[in-house]
Amino acid sequence: MTKPRLIDRMPVVHQLRQSVGLQRGMLVAGLVLTGIFVLCAILAPLIAPYGYAQLSGPAGNFGAQQPPSAEHLLGTTVGGYDVLSRVIWGAQTALYVVIVAIVMSVFLGILLGLLSGYLGGWVDRALVVVADAVYAFPTLLLAIVVAIAVSRGQSGLWPGIFAAAGSITVVFIPQYFRVVRAEVVRIKSEAFVESAKVIGASTPRIMFRHVLRNSTRTLPLIVTLNASEAISTLAALGFLGFGIEPTQAAEWGYDLNKSISDVAAGIWWTAIPPGIAIVWTVLGITLIGESLNDLADPRLRARRRAGAAARPQTPADAVAATQPASREFMGEVE
Repeated sequence: MTKPRLIDRMPVVHQLRQSVGLQRGMLVAGLVLTGIFVLCAILAPLIAPYGYAQLSGPAGNFGAQQPPSAEHLLGTTVGGYDVLSRVIWGAQTALYVVIVAIVMSVFLGILLGLLSGYLGGWVDRALVVVADAVYAFPTLLLAIVVAIAVSRGQSGLWPGIFAAAGSITVVFIPQYFRVVRAEVVRIKSEAFVESAKVIGASTPRIMFRHVLRNSTRTLPLIVTLNASEAISTLAALGFLGFGIEPTQAAEWGYDLNKSISDVAAGIWWTAIPPGIAIVWTVLGITLIGESLNDLADPRLRARRRAGAAARPQTPADAVAATQPASREFMGEVE
């Protein structure tokens, strides 16, 4: 059996090759929507017509609530900002929050789950109680409390980003903690872990080299789903007035809050673009997460294999079906 190429073993490429039919369509659609969001965030300084806090151009002040025109493709807000520029710059703010929140929650959640599952005893009991207590709080209410505690009345770019990311991190840590702890409890009784103990490997080496590498296989699924929830939480905080001031950064939830009165007056262009941006991004990331979750379900994989067996196969497909999949190709490590 030929060894799979490196590109075929990459997470997204591997799942894309596994997917068929509707699942492949969902995964491709999610990748396209999320890719556009990431590109807009990275290239915001290049593709945005104006700055996120710019109020005037060569022809003078923009004016408030101006309808879409050649100068302002999506019009201007009640504060006199260009709507298209605010939407594009808002993608950058959302990406910052997602990256900071996911990195902090993954790091802390994995570390606590590894310690709890491997050490056991009173450490495990204490961490489980704390994680369950945090998980019991309403997500948005906890996010508001943490945002107030972190920002302390400030609304600058990085204080606002860390306020939103910190509140999201507190909510996400118990999820990673539970997943990693359950995997560690299962893996620490495997034969290769016992063999490492017999040959005299230290506890930190066993935890981080043998146990950790085999207990984080399902985390990419949680990361994608949590990324969409992070964007929704950020938009909710901004809509409720705990976001970032427009002079410091663009934020979709804040712009939606300021456009409420415009909708009643028939001014649609200040509310629809940031709303579409939120739905677009959350939908794209959710489609990726749901597709990866379906592909990771062994029952659905069995159904796909049964459906593929019922269809006519080429001689090459028939030969490939008789070859067992290697453990390395399936992403297992020991």
